[in-house]
Amino acid sequence: MAIVLELEPEIESRLMAQAAAQGTSVEALLKTLVESLLSTSPQPTLLTLSPKERAERFVNWARNHSQVKAAPLSDEAISRENIYTREDEML
Repeated sequence: MAIVLELEPEIESRLMAQAAAQGTSVEALLKTLVESLLSTSPQPTLLTLSPKERAERFVNWARNHSQVKAAPLSDEAISRENIYTREDEML
């Protein structure tokens, strides 16, 4: 199977330089790169996970942060006057 791929001149020259540095052809380098890319199992994205799996991942993520011992913010730090700036009022 032959696939034609249009590359930017800069990318093409970098690819040729990398192939030359490895002592191989551009075609062989590309074949190796594509094979290694396809051999790694893709990680499921949030869009492909079920709601239950997303919830489980969130709970696990939250549990991993239970050791964080940060002092709570003061009332002054979270007051409306300190959160919003004058520039925010113009929006």
